Amino acid sequence: MKTLPNTFKNVKGFTLIELLVVIGILAILLSIVLIAINPARQFGQANNTRRRSEVTQILNAVGAYAADHKGLLPPAISALAADTPTAISDTGANICADLVSNYIPALPQDPQQGTGTAITACGAAYNTGYTIAHDANNRVTVAAPLAQNLEIIANTR
Repeated sequence: MKTLPNTFKNVKGFTLIELLVVIGILAILLSIVLIAINPARQFGQANNTRRRSEVTQILNAVGAYAADHKGLLPPAISALAADTPTAISDTGANICADLVSNYIPALPQDPQQGTGTAITACGAAYNTGYTIAHDANNRVTVAAPLAQNLEIIANTR
């Protein structure tokens, strides 16, 4: 009987330890990449950019209203106590009817507030997620209290 040569001794391969070391290195590299990318922070920055834009839109609309009414603010803002931030909502500073369609196409809504879509129906209940205040000199401040990444988003004019 003829024996076959043992070819398994000549086969090269990876040992279990080598494979575990490579997997460990890949896991470390992946975690470094995820920390560098940080998707939650990226989404927060995108939402904050949107908030800054929407705060400016609301403030511009209030400014246009005041320009058309000889410097008077919308009645819902004038009725507020000075330096008291109040939610822009149907139960807070209800400026929707004064601004929508004449000065702004729709009241923007904070990305984390409700559906995040703009508000066009002023007769319905709404909450923009933004606040508005005025001081004794009728300077108006619009702020986004739900800002992410510890940012403070407020604009005064």
